[in-house]
Amino acid sequence: MRLSTSGSAELAEEEERRRKRAPWGVIALVLLTGLALIRNGSGEFDVGPPQPASAAAADTGAAPSTFTDTPTALPFSAADRVRIPAIQVDAPVMPVGMDERGWVGAPPPDNPNLAGWFTGAVSPGEKGTAVIVGHVDNKKGPAVFYGLGSLQKGSRVDVLRKDGKTAVFEIYGVEVFAKSSFPSDRVYGAKGTPELRVITCGGGFSKQNGYDGNVVVFARLVAVS
Repeated sequence: MRLSTSGSAELAEEEERRRKRAPWGVIALVLLTGLALIRNGSGEFDVGPPQPASAAAADTGAAPSTFTDTPTALPFSAADRVRIPAIQVDAPVMPVGMDERGWVGAPPPDNPNLAGWFTGAVSPGEKGTAVIVGHVDNKKGPAVFYGLGSLQKGSRVDVLRKDGKTAVFEIYGVEVFAKSSFPSDRVYGAKGTPELRVITCGGGFSKQNGYDGNVVVFARLVAVS
């Protein structure tokens, strides 16, 4: 079957994008380093951001889902907006890549209601593990993912894509990991199905070093609308 010129161009562009995608092992390391950019919140509020409960830890096996059908993985499309109803998150998403130092970029800290989709990984809904990051706070107060640690299993994360589709993810784990022993393979490793990680800073805080860990939400694609 012969492809049209436009179809060939689109396939070539997608193939080039995939070719440039960094291997997961490399991404894991630079993400861990790059997230230092969003660890440095002010940490100076009367009550710090909520931390995940032990009961919210990700299951090691296949976690049960409230959805009965597993949707087919979606093609590539950039993330446009993220919504987490349980913590009243409704935020635009900007693409973030690697900066000149090889770190993952972060959304501008002066905009508290802005998340970032890491373009070096898959887009939300594609087969693989997509990554969305955001600040927990800034100098003025709580930011977009301040409440991330309070999420529970079964809560929903909706990612609106540029193609008009919404990838619906169900949370199956919420954990906080010390940056000194961050389990990169576990967090970022592909599982053969469309997954999502939503990450912000968390754990203890000091003025000298900022937050000493990251809150990580584990979620998997359960519906497309």
